[in-house]
Amino acid sequence: MEGLPEFQHRPHELVLTYAREIFTLEGDRRITHLDRLIAYPDGHFRAIFRPSYFVLPEGQTQPSKSQWNSLKKKMKRHNPRVFIFKEHGEVPCEDGSRCYYVDFGFFAH
Repeated sequence: MEGLPEFQHRPHELVLTYAREIFTLEGDRRITHLDRLIAYPDGHFRAIFRPSYFVLPEGQTQPSKSQWNSLKKKMKRHNPRVFIFKEHGEVPCEDGSRCYYVDFGFFAH
């Protein structure tokens, strides 16, 4: 992908631990909202997670821009060397229900 930084290749298990920390809400330590983590050859990852991660106000069906920005800030707080792609969105979960995704990688330099 053009214009992207070079990513550091990291072991899948290490990144999975990071992603589980991100998608487990405070006070909800036993339940992760992470559906799965996909690794790509260039060293970046896609976290696919359940909509239950976002607490939506009544009548709201999609997370707000602010909620997405809060997620990205949380990812940066957990690891300042993370690069988060601007694009995010909706994809099917493994069970066919609705999930969201966010792509990220770790700077090589």
